[in-house]
Amino acid sequence: MEKTLIILIAICLFVVITFLYWRLTRTYAEKEYGKNMWKQWGTQTFYWQGALYFSGGLTVALIFELKSASILIF
Repeated sequence: MEKTLIILIAICLFVVITFLYWRLTRTYAEKEYGKNMWKQWGTQTFYWQGALYFSGGLTVALIFELKSASILIF
């Protein structure tokens, strides 16, 4: 049960961080690349790849920060 809770917390953190990243950077990325370039598959693939790497790294950092603060035990 405890492991399931930790995995659920990690998934929720990942989804929330990814959503916030998307909300904060979407308009900037579209403006930076331009409308025509943004519609191409490759441009959006690199954007989402960076978003997932950023979200994953921040999620791992937050999980270990919660562990070091003795909020999560695993």
